[in-house]
Amino acid sequence: MKQVHIKEQIDNFKKNKFAIIRYWINKENIILILNTRKIDKELFIKRYAFGLLDYYIDLISENIVIGKSSSTNDFLNYLNKQDVKAEELFILCSGLRSALLQYLNELNLNSLEITNELNKLFDLIFANLLQNYNKKTKAIEAALNKSADIVDKQVILSRTDAHGRIIKVSSAFCNMNGYKSSELVGNTHNLLRHNDTAKEVIDDLWKTIKSGNIWTGELKNIKKNGDFYWVETTIYPNFDNMGNIISYDAISQDITSKKVIESQQNLLIEQSKHAAMGEMISMIAHQWRQPLQAVSILVQKLPLTKMIDGEITDELLDSVVDDVGKQLNYMSKTIDDFRDFFKPNRNKETIDISIIVNKSIDFIGYLLKANSIKLNIRNDMKIDVFVYLNEIVQAIINIIKNACDALNEKNNENKVINISTLKESHYICIMIEDNAGGIPNNVMGKIFEPYFSTKTNKNGTGLGLYMCKTIIEQHSNGVISVENTDIGAKFTIKLPLE
Repeated sequence: MKQVHIKEQIDNFKKNKFAIIRYWINKENIILILNTRKIDKELFIKRYAFGLLDYYIDLISENIVIGKSSSTNDFLNYLNKQDVKAEELFILCSGLRSALLQYLNELNLNSLEITNELNKLFDLIFANLLQNYNKKTKAIEAALNKSADIVDKQVILSRTDAHGRIIKVSSAFCNMNGYKSSELVGNTHNLLRHNDTAKEVIDDLWKTIKSGNIWTGELKNIKKNGDFYWVETTIYPNFDNMGNIISYDAISQDITSKKVIESQQNLLIEQSKHAAMGEMISMIAHQWRQPLQAVSILVQKLPLTKMIDGEITDELLDSVVDDVGKQLNYMSKTIDDFRDFFKPNRNKETIDISIIVNKSIDFIGYLLKANSIKLNIRNDMKIDVFVYLNEIVQAIINIIKNACDALNEKNNENKVINISTLKESHYICIMIEDNAGGIPNNVMGKIFEPYFSTKTNKNGTGLGLYMCKTIIEQHSNGVISVENTDIGAKFTIKLPLE
């Protein structure tokens, strides 16, 4: 068999064996077999995985013919000793094929021709391996039937004709949506399509596969009983000898749990933002109190002056107008700052770490003064990070405000918050420490959970630190942690350097 197209990727395969092996061995079904059969992962990789990969590469290069390899004999002998079943051998070999395709997909080098060639080569290799693994013909047939049964029960697969009418479905596909095979065959996937699915998604799907390309995306479908479910689906066109599309194969993965978690997480984030907005309104009120008092005094100054002096000079009037204007400008700037804070800010930006710290302090500085909390800042860093600025500021403000609440609960005479920065490997670290005595050990492991609060006055939503963890770790690819020190609790935010 000639491997015309895949042969062009030989050098890529040879140079990147470690990446391919990693894709292969880290697949969940492969790990399950290794653990079930008590196969040492490191031993398997060193002694057998690379040997089997080299066997594939040599066959693609046409340096050897199928069946002429000592490495495959050693591989099969080892699996026999570990009581690996024939259907598990199929999954192991299929995993290597998938790893090769995944590697090519990562490099955008895959094509329909390469996929077809690799699939045909896999069929020949596996047939030979299975023949050697099972000496009797009946055992071979039973194993193949078992393998086909595994695919039918485990793979969510459907095939349609060129017009989109379903001609074949797997048992797993039926189990997913609750329909019988007889109810699906002859229908289109519109039977399963949820009304929430945007027309643009379906249009893009058909445009892609009709042009002979592979489409991958997420689809929301509806079961026979009316419940919805989500799948991540990849659709492959099939061609006849003339290059005409004759059918489409759709392979799906159930991602309903993932989408439900994402939805719940987005809801929690929105709730935390609303809670933060309430706190921000309180901050604005505090920020405005002093300039409003100043405006009130300035306005009262005019009638008092007229009553005492009998007149208001132009100089005095200009001075009062100028001072009132300054206070009003300050109040307007406060609104602008907080309005900017609540903008979505979904574009990351490169910004100096000191600007992030200073902007956070600008927002919450009044709260520290009002509660007689001393703030010590040690920041000598001039290092840029690539982040969503307003989100990071929101997380820092939340941690500082929690420290304020803890200090007020303890009624310490000398209340202190220390903020410092340092560079650690590929991260810039922001440390926020208070002297409120620390977090009890029995709740330390729960503080980042949603709806968990330690505030005794019951004013806590339990969303603040959960939101901080989401912002730092999921949105910013960073790490957030907490520990108790000799004086109190210390939160550490690690942000990756640009």
